[in-house]
Amino acid sequence: MIRTRIAPSPTGEDVHVGSIATALINYAWAKKNNGRFVIRIEDTDRSRLVPGAEERMLTTLESIGIKADESPIVGGPYDPYRQSERLTIYQDYAKKLIDSGKAYYCICTAERLAEMRKEQQAKKQIAKYDRHCLKNSEAVKKQIDGGSKYVVRLKVPDDKEIVVEDTIRGRITFYTKDIDDQVLLKSDGFPTYHLAVVVDDHLMKITNVIRGEEWLPSTPKHIILYQSFGWEPPIYTHVSLLRNPDRSKLSKRRNPVWASWYFSIGILPEALLNYLALMGWSHPKGKEIFSLAEYVEVFDIKDIQTTAPVFDPVKLEWMNGMYIRQSQKSELKSKILEFYKDKNLPEDLVEKTIPLIQDRIKKLSDYLPLCEFFFKRPEKFDIDLEDKKELINNIREELEKINDWKASIIGESMQNLVKKIGIKAGEFFMILRVIITGKKISPPLNESMEILGKEECLKRI
Repeated sequence: MIRTRIAPSPTGEDVHVGSIATALINYAWAKKNNGRFVIRIEDTDRSRLVPGAEERMLTTLESIGIKADESPIVGGPYDPYRQSERLTIYQDYAKKLIDSGKAYYCICTAERLAEMRKEQQAKKQIAKYDRHCLKNSEAVKKQIDGGSKYVVRLKVPDDKEIVVEDTIRGRITFYTKDIDDQVLLKSDGFPTYHLAVVVDDHLMKITNVIRGEEWLPSTPKHIILYQSFGWEPPIYTHVSLLRNPDRSKLSKRRNPVWASWYFSIGILPEALLNYLALMGWSHPKGKEIFSLAEYVEVFDIKDIQTTAPVFDPVKLEWMNGMYIRQSQKSELKSKILEFYKDKNLPEDLVEKTIPLIQDRIKKLSDYLPLCEFFFKRPEKFDIDLEDKKELINNIREELEKINDWKASIIGESMQNLVKKIGIKAGEFFMILRVIITGKKISPPLNESMEILGKEECLKRI
């Protein structure tokens, strides 16, 4: 059975959009092959944990449709799914590596390691641990027995080739002479990523490791660990990282990267997921709008491109607008009411405005700036109306004559007034629009006036 996983760390505000893109590939490949998709929480870096981050990540992934078959929430046959709850497992496997001569204890201080690296840099050597503790293992053992703190390091084999067979990148060869004796178990008893990910992926029977290309340099270390344990490594696929339109790296220091930020401006989860599906992959029929189910149906991991995909917020907004336009009016009404739930907008009035704005907004946060005049009389006006008193009186008198308050009749009445007083239609309707809405740009004016009603329009005039 195909088994894929993602292993996010709860160290940010929410799920990074790049992590969602990778999660989507993992999810699709598992579902495509009637397999299982696993979410495992990597929370061993205790200094960087953000309170509530795990819950937010899992909730976000669930809400956008990437639902785990096994996770800390739903459980599964390989519980627990949090690394912090698996410490004794990692410690036992680290001990097995030591007993088999594949790893060793190290008691070097941070000061000694810093001095060692400084000397290596001066000699223009690759920064690697010099195996001081391996060479002095008996003395090290005595100091540990005496209470000295220690870490466990991987003993990287000498002069070997490590070959990574990547699904989309082909064969990549690494040489052990360039690989450091990586720390596997820290002095606090917590594992590093390298030990934990290999042990967990093996015990959880993960068949396909699909992750970002930033982990490619670590993969030979992981293969060495698999070989050291005598285990079969999974199939590796390293996908390219998302880039900005200027090809710079998508970075939380420069960009909005959290899914929650995009939801906060009114990007729909299904639109975000659709857009991320196109990061490094194309629909075989060239389609840009498709459902998650259709994506799973046509997806093939071998079709992923290695060129860095561009995450363009402008294109995302365009796609979101397409989703809004294709929504059922009742569905869009519900989404707007939920988005602005703190505003307590009247449901019946929102429903009446939907036909006027559905083709005009690209995200839910566009709604209120465009429609606020329906719920609140304008207090500021885009143009100065002080010298328009005579015209405003003419408009009021003409509108008062209307008995059947319909958009078509309002429009006809105002067109007749334009002809009667000899004013340019563009100027006239701009003034009327600003009186009613406060803005030069608004939803269709006659229809808006019909929704507001005769009494309210006359009050505004």
